Amino acid sequence: MVFLNDSQHMNHPYFPLFVIFALATVVILALLLIASKVGPKSNNPAKAEPFESGNPPRGDARIRISVKFYLIAMLFLIFDLEVVFLYPWAIYLRQLGVFGLVQMGIFLVILTIGYVYMWKKGALDWD
Repeated sequence: MVFLNDSQHMNHPYFPLFVIFALATVVILALLLIASKVGPKSNNPAKAEPFESGNPPRGDARIRISVKFYLIAMLFLIFDLEVVFLYPWAIYLRQLGVFGLVQMGIFLVILTIGYVYMWKKGALDWD
């Protein structure tokens, strides 16, 4: 194990990362301490409810949710994440030239085919 003297600690490549983590920890602890000491403390029955919306809860919380809901949520995430790939492409479009334009065109065609397929299968119909 190599021991570093004080001047070498500051030149270590991970030193700035350590400083950021240390500052973040200090800020988080300070904010938690301030909130616990200064923050309002009130105990009432509404605070004990699972959802403090002002409306009393009705029915059972363990209801069955349709699989369509989860399917729509997963499709949204998939298509949303695919669209994220458009941002770096748009930034480097001039550097990529026609080759990058054709590649993104192919990517968008495949994405559109997947979208149309899911639409035709009825995965996007909310019944």
